Amino acid sequence: MKDFASRAREALAAKGMSARAASRALRYDPAYLSRVLNGKQDPSPQLADALDDLLDLRGTLSALAPGNAVMPAAPEPPEGVEGEIFGMRASARLFLDHDNRFGGDHVAHAAVQVWRAAQRRLDSGTVPSRSQGEYLKTVAELAEVSGWLLYDADQPTLSRSAFMEALMLARQAGDRPMEWFALDMLAMLAVHQQRPGEALRIADEILSRTRIPPRVVLLARIRKARALAQTGDRARTLTELDAARGALNESIASRDPSWAWWVNERELAGHQGESYLSLGDPAAAMSGIQRALDLSRETASNGRREISYSAALLEAAVRAQAWRDGESVMVTMPPLLEVVSSGRSRHRLRATLGEIVRAHHAPAWLSDLAHDVASVPSLTASIADSRA
Repeated sequence: MKDFASRAREALAAKGMSARAASRALRYDPAYLSRVLNGKQDPSPQLADALDDLLDLRGTLSALAPGNAVMPAAPEPPEGVEGEIFGMRASARLFLDHDNRFGGDHVAHAAVQVWRAAQRRLDSGTVPSRSQGEYLKTVAELAEVSGWLLYDADQPTLSRSAFMEALMLARQAGDRPMEWFALDMLAMLAVHQQRPGEALRIADEILSRTRIPPRVVLLARIRKARALAQTGDRARTLTELDAARGALNESIASRDPSWAWWVNERELAGHQGESYLSLGDPAAAMSGIQRALDLSRETASNGRREISYSAALLEAAVRAQAWRDGESVMVTMPPLLEVVSSGRSRHRLRATLGEIVRAHHAPAWLSDLAHDVASVPSLTASIADSRA
């Protein structure tokens, strides 16, 4: 246990991240994380995986974690409005943990329910004045979490409303990090919905501000690159991606918000691949997406990320007519689809499977495999439906 604690502390120090910042980023109880980092309590397998992901350690901490580790007992929640805040944050952590493992479909509306209940409490004017600031920040965070889960569940209109609400609440609370997060999520959603003009305006708004933390700037450059790729501007897309990669090589700064920990090599590789795909260069896209997929598989607890990159890689392979590469991706899909429910990835996968069936030049054996994958129960739409 002490080896685990020592390695985790060293990695946090190398990132310039405090234990409190890590607990907030991972949405773990700070007292529990402190006990783990000081060698006074075994880490749970989930915490070990989460720290590996946070610190880019690629399974190092999971290997050091004691084999008989168990989930810690839930700390006793405080009373009153502080207890409500505690409960909201605990719920957000559980929703996100479920999304990481199994996708957002089945928890998106539960998160919205918690958020809306908190919003009504806030709007009622009954939150004590001494707690209003923290309560407002927490509701902003719940709105952001709800927006992300709705996005993953392929409900972009509701997702946009949640992100807009998170942005407004964050500004009312004076919570700059959450404001930046909401803006980034709105840019992400605009790219997803093929609205490059909107994404560019948001990215440029962030980049035009002074004293923006490096990781927030990096994300804005990624969103800008994705939007430029959708307009077909290859030169400027590659310029922004190069700038993002240069920034990624710098250590995370103390000014970076805690939520920015996940901006890493995997994230950038995936966006680079998606940018090439938008530019009509699927062969180049495959390299970046494959790299992102390989890195995602090093964290076994994140099935949602793996199925997202798998769906992207299959689309790139089909567009490049790399049939054997497409086959390699498809044979890994059924087991994932049995446990991961991500509407966003299912939608993309169904469209690609339909494209394979419609492609007269695709090998017959690949079309047969596409039918087999489409028959997995979680892919409720049939290949025939995707032809419409």
